Amino acid sequence: MSEKITIKDIAEIAGVSVGTVDRVLHNRANVSQSAREKVEKALKNMNYHPNVYASALAYNKSYTFYLLMPIHESEAYWEEIEQGAQKAIETRRDFHIDVKIMYYERFNNDSFIEQYKKCIEQNPDGVIIVPVELDVTKVFTDSLHDKQIPFILLDSYMPDLKPLSFWGQDSFCSGYFAAKMLMLIASEEKQIMLLKQVKNGQVTSKQQRNREVGFRHYMKDHYPNIEIVELQIPFKSTKRKYDIILKEFFDAHPHIHHCITLNSKAHIVGEYLLRNNIRNVQIMGYDMVAKNAKCLKEGSISFLIAQHGYQQGFNCVDTLFKAVVLKEKVQPVNYMPIELLTKENMEFYRRTQL
Repeated sequence: MSEKITIKDIAEIAGVSVGTVDRVLHNRANVSQSAREKVEKALKNMNYHPNVYASALAYNKSYTFYLLMPIHESEAYWEEIEQGAQKAIETRRDFHIDVKIMYYERFNNDSFIEQYKKCIEQNPDGVIIVPVELDVTKVFTDSLHDKQIPFILLDSYMPDLKPLSFWGQDSFCSGYFAAKMLMLIASEEKQIMLLKQVKNGQVTSKQQRNREVGFRHYMKDHYPNIEIVELQIPFKSTKRKYDIILKEFFDAHPHIHHCITLNSKAHIVGEYLLRNNIRNVQIMGYDMVAKNAKCLKEGSISFLIAQHGYQQGFNCVDTLFKAVVLKEKVQPVNYMPIELLTKENMEFYRRTQL
């Protein structure tokens, strides 16, 4: 068996020293071409496969990865990502892996720049980035490329940045799918509401913008006569303020019975409907966070699309581990499944399943 083969065995077969074999196995310098060829031929004939786990453990080096992500509330998609990253640390604890999380303020490029500069100063072994606008993020990733620090994009895919890997949903397909599922129950409507949580007129992420493109593309192709009525609510506000906005909207649009939001805040509408005992309006949203799950169970939310934030957090850290520690080749683009959750199947969804 290949795991029983020792460096001494290889050295004897190749007719070189143990030190030469070690340098070849670890791709170090100071090995002549002829000696390298002898070792490589011996390895091939012996069908030798190095135990990368054992080698990494024996090296006894510590690794620090950084996760740069938005400041967020509890019980949100981002919190699940943190929990998944923490689980990956626990799973790989024998390899001395650590992940330090740095937060930036959404819609604030200066905050993002401040945090990524601090990150670069620490010379991390790898970085996970929830990107902002392309041009701002590119300055950061160009620096990482210059320093040969691998990075992974999370949530929003920007291929021009040439990341080591990406983890997240195909946003366009996700929005297209959401529209298709919504129309299973809303195809006879004249109007539907599109809820947007905004700051300075902008939604909270590039991913949501891409979902909206997919959503509108499906609607234009298949239901061009259904009017999409937008309702914009503040990114941060009180329950009382949200209730006032929602009451005004539904009073002004009594014929709207179906709503969709392309982020994890469907519960803002769902809780309003439950508190006011409104049973003729349904909403569709994203993420199996606790507040959304409660509304789904009680009937004010009809569908949720799962993003698997926990798995994304875990897989980002694990991908850096495989690439940096084990020197393995990793998959460059990893799209998460688009799963539809209802009251009937929600209990079978396991957000922590890997």
